[in-house]
Amino acid sequence: MAGARRPGRNFLFVPGPTNVPDRILRAMHVAMEDHRSSDFPKLTLPLFEALKKVFKTKDGQAFIFPSSGTGAWESALTNTRAPGDKVLAPRFGQFSHLWIDLAKRHGLEVIVQDEEWGTGASPEHIEEALRADKNHDIKGVMVVHNETATGVTSDVAAVRRAMDAAKHPALLYVDGVSSIASLDFRMDDWGVDLAICGSQKGLMLPAGLGLVCASKKALAAMKADNCKRCYFDFTDHIKANATGYFPYTPAVPLLYGLREAFEILDEEGLDTVFARHHRLAGGTRAAVAAWGLKLCAKEPKWYSDTVSAIMVPAGINGAEVIDIAYKRYNLALGAGLSQVAGKLFRIGHLGDLNELMLLGGIAGAEMSMRDAGIEIELGSGVAAAQAHFRGAAQAKEKKVAAE
Repeated sequence: MAGARRPGRNFLFVPGPTNVPDRILRAMHVAMEDHRSSDFPKLTLPLFEALKKVFKTKDGQAFIFPSSGTGAWESALTNTRAPGDKVLAPRFGQFSHLWIDLAKRHGLEVIVQDEEWGTGASPEHIEEALRADKNHDIKGVMVVHNETATGVTSDVAAVRRAMDAAKHPALLYVDGVSSIASLDFRMDDWGVDLAICGSQKGLMLPAGLGLVCASKKALAAMKADNCKRCYFDFTDHIKANATGYFPYTPAVPLLYGLREAFEILDEEGLDTVFARHHRLAGGTRAAVAAWGLKLCAKEPKWYSDTVSAIMVPAGINGAEVIDIAYKRYNLALGAGLSQVAGKLFRIGHLGDLNELMLLGGIAGAEMSMRDAGIEIELGSGVAAAQAHFRGAAQAKEKKVAAE
């Protein structure tokens, strides 16, 4: 149809999938090959070691599944838990809710700790529950590190300290889907037993890989009478992965993309990656303040550096802001989910992203909000973000000069 083409690139500012760098697109553009050839382990074996570095674990066992992050959730639970096992799970957003639902479907008894949306996991509530569990019936604690529905990051290190203070042996399961490779994540230092990630966020790939790291304690929890599993069975992968192969056909182009993603992260340096995400988030938060709006996250301690969930004024439907952004300005913003549907929109600021790209997203959000009837001053958020980014750049230059 004449006139249907939309020139330029779609501005993708949902909190996943994220922008895929051209380097990764080129790396994935490969001819199909025999995934059982003698050369295949040259590709795969280094991936498991590189994954452990991103998760920051020396002794963890890395797994790569052809799945979304939901498959990684399922693999972590089904390999280490049996039907009827009790697990403790804070619920404070749509993705913590969905993980709880998955656990229940596998026959686990989930003790849900409902926290206000806009806050995160409460170490105090977790410690209280574990101290009351004198017989150690609770076998695991499930925590979403970064809740993308509300733009909230929980303190996983504090959760581990709470578990240790309660002297409780439960395994610590952490969803790092929208945090790993974007926010500081320390599997070993924080005593995480099962760490879970997906390929489509900080790793800058298309969706399609579910990534898991399991501690030695987690692997020791694998028993024959655990939840039924086949596709996600750790045992099959451990046997095949040892020599660089998989128990079934892997997603070969994504593995090449993953290798390139690890090279990109290594070139920038993980600490620099984390600092960049913090800087971009700061600019976004400065824009929100200039608009006179509020984040869903209730306090600065909960603020996420990968996604900002921005509350719209009463009488405004956040979904309309998102629809206008997409139809008029070719800008994709994240929607409000479940309890916050229509109450907010989300700007994802993670993955392969820099200041100028984000300024475009902020500008598009401003226009969309004004078109939806929100009385903000056009350019106010952009100017605030610019000031933040300029200040951060100057501070960085002074620090480098001083060193």
